[in-house]
Amino acid sequence: MARTSLETTEIAGRLARLSAVDEHMARTYPGASAARQPVHTCYVPANKVDVSTVRQWGREALAAFDEHAPTPEAFTDILGLDAGIARAVHPRVRAKLERAAVEDLRIDFEDGYGRPGDEAEDADAERTAGVVAEWLRDGSEPANFGLRVKSFDTPELRARSVRTLDVFLTALLQQWGSLPTGFALTFPKVVDAAQVEVFVELLELFEQQLGMPEKSLRFEIQVETTQSIVDSDGRFALPRFLRAGGGRVSGLHFGTYDYTASCGLTAAHQHLAHRACDFARHAMQVAAAGTGVFLSDGSTNVLPVGEQVHHGWRTHYQLVRRSLEHGFYQGWDLHPAQLVTRYAAVFAAFRDAAPAEARRLSAYVSSTGGAVLDEPATARALAVSFVRALDNGATDASEVEQMTGVPEAELRKLGRL
Repeated sequence: MARTSLETTEIAGRLARLSAVDEHMARTYPGASAARQPVHTCYVPANKVDVSTVRQWGREALAAFDEHAPTPEAFTDILGLDAGIARAVHPRVRAKLERAAVEDLRIDFEDGYGRPGDEAEDADAERTAGVVAEWLRDGSEPANFGLRVKSFDTPELRARSVRTLDVFLTALLQQWGSLPTGFALTFPKVVDAAQVEVFVELLELFEQQLGMPEKSLRFEIQVETTQSIVDSDGRFALPRFLRAGGGRVSGLHFGTYDYTASCGLTAAHQHLAHRACDFARHAMQVAAAGTGVFLSDGSTNVLPVGEQVHHGWRTHYQLVRRSLEHGFYQGWDLHPAQLVTRYAAVFAAFRDAAPAEARRLSAYVSSTGGAVLDEPATARALAVSFVRALDNGATDASEVEQMTGVPEAELRKLGRL
């Protein structure tokens, strides 16, 4: 038997102190969410939302696609896609726009809506609850949907924000009977953890009063202030926001224009590719890593409309590709025609990476090795990229198995490890 120098009891006593660390890590960093993350969220001002909105976005996106990109060659000319990639992506984008163009939608009561007065906002809150109930009845609802309330910036906005949510939830529960699956709230312009704490307390009250299950009301925090990155005491703010959320925070969503403005950037430099935005996004990644909280990038206000369709598409496509390269797999879209380049970018990014990733994943699963020796964490990331592509329509199970040699069920299992 090998000789040792330390007493077993002395070692055990010290190591036992780490059990508290184990418990904290398991509680704080449970790992990736098992839920499917949408690739985008659509903003629609509340006064413009009606029962046809979801289908209308799909129709308008498809019309833009058919008019301006009727062939794969158009994708090559406008977006610079490789011809082979364009041929693979083009029919899949069209199929996606026909089948489920909108993956996530927010009925916007904040900046996109404004302040029309209490009577008008009450009416829109009640009316849009009825719209959601109608979506649910006819099966036209997106997989994810909800509303963005006003911020807690000032006392009058806070009261209005809570009242709008109250009117909406009360009407929705009366008309539908329960909180729908996929429902989420967006909480904008957070500057202090106390705002999150109060919002959580109000959500608890809504659940109790309306008979909803505990913690069924979940929300995304919009990161669009400098104080949401570093607070007034110089502390990293986002981990404190997540703790204050009490397990209800489902996402961190970046706000391009409010954030860049708060950094003092002029309008010409307020865009997603600015390095100030990179800093904020990296902070979001560090704060959310391992928590199961989804990350979403912001929007671009360069819209593909009128004579600027090709310019708007190129701008949007390049920004979406940049977001994907930085590990942001979701972003905000402001116009139906942006759905064309949202899916073109997502699908093309998968196609560009798939051959090399398939070889690496196949080598890992078969333990044959190869030029790259991947760790289990990297293998999981490789599997997750294929799972995302399966879920969003970039590929299908037979194609993935042909590329990787891994059946879909095994791939999804590997992606959860």
